[in-house]
Amino acid sequence: MRFCPECGTRLHQREVAGRERPVCPACGFVHYRNPVPIALAQATLEGRLLLVRRLCTPLRGYWAPPGGYVEYDEAVEDAVVRELKEETNLDFQVEELLNVYSRPNTGILFVVYRGRIVGGDPKPGDDASAVEFFAPETLPNQKPPSGADQLEHWAFSVIWEIIEDFRRRSR
Repeated sequence: MRFCPECGTRLHQREVAGRERPVCPACGFVHYRNPVPIALAQATLEGRLLLVRRLCTPLRGYWAPPGGYVEYDEAVEDAVVRELKEETNLDFQVEELLNVYSRPNTGILFVVYRGRIVGGDPKPGDDASAVEFFAPETLPNQKPPSGADQLEHWAFSVIWEIIEDFRRRSR
């Protein structure tokens, strides 16, 4: 951000709360760079894990848990239910928080919920080319992205952990 969203003045770097941050010299606005929360679902039905084939970056073409951005006016739990419905046409019931993943300089915070599918008819939405349930022994074997940026490698590791957690719990 180069200009103040409050008054339009050019921002200058200044120490605020122990860090250099963009600050407006006219009105005092401080621009804090906060990560964007993304809600993901480890959703199951009859012992199988729901995955979608991604149409968007990062990880276009990979199988991944459904999810997406948390909107300003919703709880993270509501976002994961909404995003799963948008991507798969399925209804998701949140059962528990699985994990929160964060990494500096990625701009993303993954919040993962475990739960189950409680209705709907599977159909890919705008962000997915396919929707499929996988038994533990049929989970896709995906290679880490080659030549990808830091975000893609980290997103891949988060997806791998979610899938491996499902596999471990299924034994």
